[in-house]
Amino acid sequence: MKAAVVSAFGASKNIQIINDYPLPLIKDDEVLVEVKFAGLNPVDTYIRSGQYAALPKLPYIPGREGSGIVSEIGEKCPLKLSIGDRVWFSSPLTGSCAEYCAAKFVFRVPDNCGLKESATLGIAYATAYRSLFLKAHLKEEDVVLIHGGSGGVGVAAIQLAKSVGAIVIGTAGSEEGLKMMVELGCQDTFDHTTADYISLIKQKYPAGFNVIIEMLANANLNNDLDLIGKKGTIVVVGNRGQTTIDARRLMAKESILTGVGLAHSTDQELIEMGNALTSHLKEKTICPKVSHVFELEKLSAAHDTIMDNNVTKTGKIVIQIM
Repeated sequence: MKAAVVSAFGASKNIQIINDYPLPLIKDDEVLVEVKFAGLNPVDTYIRSGQYAALPKLPYIPGREGSGIVSEIGEKCPLKLSIGDRVWFSSPLTGSCAEYCAAKFVFRVPDNCGLKESATLGIAYATAYRSLFLKAHLKEEDVVLIHGGSGGVGVAAIQLAKSVGAIVIGTAGSEEGLKMMVELGCQDTFDHTTADYISLIKQKYPAGFNVIIEMLANANLNNDLDLIGKKGTIVVVGNRGQTTIDARRLMAKESILTGVGLAHSTDQELIEMGNALTSHLKEKTICPKVSHVFELEKLSAAHDTIMDNNVTKTGKIVIQIM
């Protein structure tokens, strides 16, 4: 099969396209998926560069989410699937940037959703779901601030928060992103490239927020400690450097600061998230946004693009496999 392969950790140029890579073998409880699209996430670049806590054994196929067609089903697979079903999957066992992928957590794609869009569910939407509901316990009428609301996780968080009746405020750094957040239902939006946007948020929301979803903790965490409300929860989804905070500021409001990592999800949590997201898709309470599509042969360029702050990304990047 054709597959993207990383044989040495480092720059994006280390990604090679191999046309005769061995087909993955599935275990009795697994599914073999003929991959049509793979979702791309910042974490994929961290793993490829070797700057991630848990690194795969080399060589490896990158990609942690995708969508496609069921090609083979293990004899003891507990999932109610049939050959030919359209599915999306998360936490693949062999990497989604290949023509075939072995996966354990596989979910049917509803008829009203395309494979391209559903390829984005396994990481961005699952991260948003875990952050909002399993970590912050978001509920109706909570006021939530979503930093980076125009990105993959941000779009997912806005849609999921709106689905339970929360009041959503978002930040973004482009005109396109700000416009999209309004279209998604944000009550207010703020341009985080302006010098006084934190002051503007404080003025409009003096009581603070019940929940803050933080995509870039090294840049925003100290501001979040000012913006969070009493007994509120800050969930750190992303970070690209070190920062120092005064822990007394957490004590003053009895607020909670927590991180989120899908790798810590139990099997039961992954199934819960997958079933919930599939239901949201069917009910159209979520609608994945795709901003860029790259062919598999251009995966290196896609890795560079996702980390380039000068490229406007209003949604997810996906890789077209077949």
